Amino acid sequence: MDLQLDGKTALVLGASRGLGRAIADSLAHEGADVITVARSAIEDSAYRHITADLDDPAAPAQIIAAVRAAGRPLDILVLNSGGPPTGTAAATTPSDFASVWGRMFNAQLTLAQAFLPDMRERGFGRILAVASTSVVAPIPGLVLSNAVRAALASWCKTLATEVAADGVTVNLLLPGQIATDRLTSLHEAMAQGSGMTKEQLTARSMAAIPAGRLGRPEEFGDIAAFLASPRAGYVTGCAIKVDGGMTASL
Repeated sequence: MDLQLDGKTALVLGASRGLGRAIADSLAHEGADVITVARSAIEDSAYRHITADLDDPAAPAQIIAAVRAAGRPLDILVLNSGGPPTGTAAATTPSDFASVWGRMFNAQLTLAQAFLPDMRERGFGRILAVASTSVVAPIPGLVLSNAVRAALASWCKTLATEVAADGVTVNLLLPGQIATDRLTSLHEAMAQGSGMTKEQLTARSMAAIPAGRLGRPEEFGDIAAFLASPRAGYVTGCAIKVDGGMTASL
């Protein structure tokens, strides 16, 4: 299938590795012109790259200026950020939420609102937000991720209804257990004090996945590329789980 992404320009946040990099690679493979964003330079990348740290309140303005300086309108925006630390609901404080809110919500909203008017005027735009299956089934020990990603999901769903008639789609991708460095670090953190090794915890996680394995980053990236394409013009306001069937809810 030709995804008709030739000539489309995409901006992918958090693209130095993991799911963000997988999305950038899939989009580029399908012909899109990809601009990546990460807090550090990407030495092995052929993409145009913007070095910016979303924890810095000035980062969104820096990114917006750099994209506009490239001289091409933005067709695809992939909202993605590093995950927050682990923690329990009982022990998490307002300051803990404040420490991640700017990166995981404010920066995403600011970037989307900056590029939306042009997308709507041209009658084409794709906004994808990488969230987590915790949006539909909160994950124990990840209260910051559960709460902040749920807020972003609700904002995206509301936005989707507002811009659908203008040819702009807004969707969420909900990764489950995908083989990335982030998953490894989460398993290491969860293994501490549990009486299990990281390897044992990973094996237990895999046993709970109906597909019987971890997901591959490129599988996730390919789903994002389809949703970003003109072929997916009638798919909007959706939260699509990519989890091997693990999450119980529909």
